[in-house]
Amino acid sequence: MKALAAICCAAALACALAGCHGKDDMAPTQAPDTHDADVKAIGDTEAQWSQTWQSRDLDKIVAAYADDAVLMTPGEPAAQGKDNIRKVGVEMLKDPALVLSFKASRVDVSGSLGYTQGDYTMHLTDPKTHKLMEEHGTYVTTWHKQSDGSWKAVVDIATPSGPDTPVAAAKRM
Repeated sequence: MKALAAICCAAALACALAGCHGKDDMAPTQAPDTHDADVKAIGDTEAQWSQTWQSRDLDKIVAAYADDAVLMTPGEPAAQGKDNIRKVGVEMLKDPALVLSFKASRVDVSGSLGYTQGDYTMHLTDPKTHKLMEEHGTYVTTWHKQSDGSWKAVVDIATPSGPDTPVAAAKRM
């Protein structure tokens, strides 16, 4: 009987010791800190997007948006989804004078969401007077990290800083 008790005690002790781990062994694994890399990725993506507007490549312009993105521009209803954003782009690019440039002054990320905030300048033809006009404004774009690690715009909002002003021929972008 003593032998059976000793075996049972040894088995219980072995089970108890097998279940003991250091406190770090049981702690959840923390995701790596990618904040700085994500901020750089969004900044680089947006800088390339501004260049894409310069080249007037509609497919690449629209590719920067997530499928369910929303584009909000002054005086127009919100364009929801890539198809409607493409329609806005088609209309904008019909103007041969259109030149759009933008640059982020602030980029930040928290988890899989990020944002950019900055200034834009746009040259366009006034549809009523047919004169070349210049618009200055600010924007905020919200970005979402995709499963492949890329960043796509999910909300894009532009706000002019004042009325459009006529552009002298020598001042074209």
